[in-house]
Amino acid sequence: MPSEIVIARESLPSDLRQACRAGEIERIRRGAYRSVPDAPDGGRRSAARDLQIDRARALDRQLRAGHWFSHATAAMLHGLPLWRLPSGIHVLQAYRASSRAAQDVHRHVTPVPPGERTEALGLPSTTLERTVADCATTMPPLEGLVIADSALVRGLDWSATGALIGERTRGRRRGMLVLELADRGAESPWESWLRYVAHWAGLPRPRTQVPVATRLGRFRVDIGWPEHAVLAEFDGLVKYRTGALGGDHDPDRARIEEKRRADAITEATGIQLLRVTSKDAYDPHAVADRLLARFPAAVRGTARRNPLLSRPR
Repeated sequence: MPSEIVIARESLPSDLRQACRAGEIERIRRGAYRSVPDAPDGGRRSAARDLQIDRARALDRQLRAGHWFSHATAAMLHGLPLWRLPSGIHVLQAYRASSRAAQDVHRHVTPVPPGERTEALGLPSTTLERTVADCATTMPPLEGLVIADSALVRGLDWSATGALIGERTRGRRRGMLVLELADRGAESPWESWLRYVAHWAGLPRPRTQVPVATRLGRFRVDIGWPEHAVLAEFDGLVKYRTGALGGDHDPDRARIEEKRRADAITEATGIQLLRVTSKDAYDPHAVADRLLARFPAAVRGTARRNPLLSRPR
């Protein structure tokens, strides 16, 4: 259940002080509070995301009409995953802010045509297509790709988004590249990251969710180049941690089942799975080298890094 938003100018100062002392509300930005939420099931990252959304809900009530949430904030409102949460609230306005404007708001003074406006979580927001166009042209390409991948699964109009990006004077080449690389087959931000590293390394475009028939059944591998006998997966360590996925989850059994699956895939294809984890993100060069080493010399010799794809962080 969403937290209740309390705006200071709509409340008595004494009531606010009393509620704060009682631990019933907490301050979330200048002039705004929320009822203290229950601990979310998703842990700290989920709590941080909820806080950002509540800040947007508060700002919506504090601003006058004529604003739409945008960029990473709109992405959150649309339910898209983010590689990292924004440092502030992004909002498009048809008017300039005063000199006393809050520093936790990233204001973009630009018109928003009616066809690029919508509502998300009950708040004024840019459409899915405008949101992806804004993110792809302004964010580091990995962050834009995570959003674009997920947006495709949610029905993003690829052509309309491309047209919006094509109208930009800044970030257009990068934005078009991010849109071109987007793939609805990525089922998590980490899978998008792994595919991004492959593109960053200059490798051919991989297939996503590669089907493999084995003696244990049919499995899907995150990314692969079957024509080059290369398969790679992101291995989420959370499933091996006691209590991380609930009391009924057995991490030891998860390890055994994962090994049986990997062995069955190798038996069926003759390909040894390349597995990476979140710890590998600290050294993307090493991951790129491990990927490249699996390819024939002819492919390695033609691999060239695209200068538009920055080092994944």
